[in-house]
Amino acid sequence: MRGVVAVTGGSSGIGKAIANRFAEKGWRVYELSRSGSDSEGICHITADVTDEQSLQAAFADIARQEGQLDVLVCNAGFGISGAIECTALADAQKQLDVNFFGTVRTIQAALPYMRKNQKKKNGRAHIVNISSMGGPMALPFQAFYSCSKAAINTLTMALANELRPFDISVCAVMPGDVKTGFTAAREKNQSGSELYGGIIEKSVSTMEKDEQNGMSPDRIARKVYAMAQKKHPKPLCTVGLSYKLIAFLAKVLPASVINRLIGMIYC
Repeated sequence: MRGVVAVTGGSSGIGKAIANRFAEKGWRVYELSRSGSDSEGICHITADVTDEQSLQAAFADIARQEGQLDVLVCNAGFGISGAIECTALADAQKQLDVNFFGTVRTIQAALPYMRKNQKKKNGRAHIVNISSMGGPMALPFQAFYSCSKAAINTLTMALANELRPFDISVCAVMPGDVKTGFTAAREKNQSGSELYGGIIEKSVSTMEKDEQNGMSPDRIARKVYAMAQKKHPKPLCTVGLSYKLIAFLAKVLPASVINRLIGMIYC
């Protein structure tokens, strides 16, 4: 056995591909989600990232069974779309509660076991957060999704420094367009459609077309696995030359230029 890994949101899409990748490499894999089932090399634990108690119970269970936790992959999340002014605050809060605070709750529940494990053996533990290229680039009509991923990037950077003394590395992988069920599951808010002259539908449709022509979740899984093997991974990284170029341009070009280019694509 190579080690023990826990993956949230591992019952489908990118999370499932990540869980499968670790299992294929000989790891003991725990998949945490609201729905799912055991599969070859993967043990399912029912947990909800919005429920702190369920997460505490899940990681206590892993600790009882394995006595260690080497890698944590925070993947659980979903997307909403719609105009900012027409999005109910409850929907925006739900987006942040799952994507961002769900990641925070997961890390808080897992860290005591990861830190305890590091005191017992040599080597490093790893936390890999699944972010998005929508983090460094604000997506129109998907603002709250972008906010949640930008927050994950900031959390990752801060946590990487906080956990360095414990030999626990932290990084975030920022996928671009990936073909998964995430697209169909997006919660769409069409309010304000007439006010915005059909731009909302056009913007989201463009994004969904790109997603369905995107890379496979297996490619993201390979990247996540690779980052979990590095002693000192980059805190923020993406997958594919085109997205690496976009991420680089987002850093060096004026924010007004990047934002205008995004507007030209999606508006």
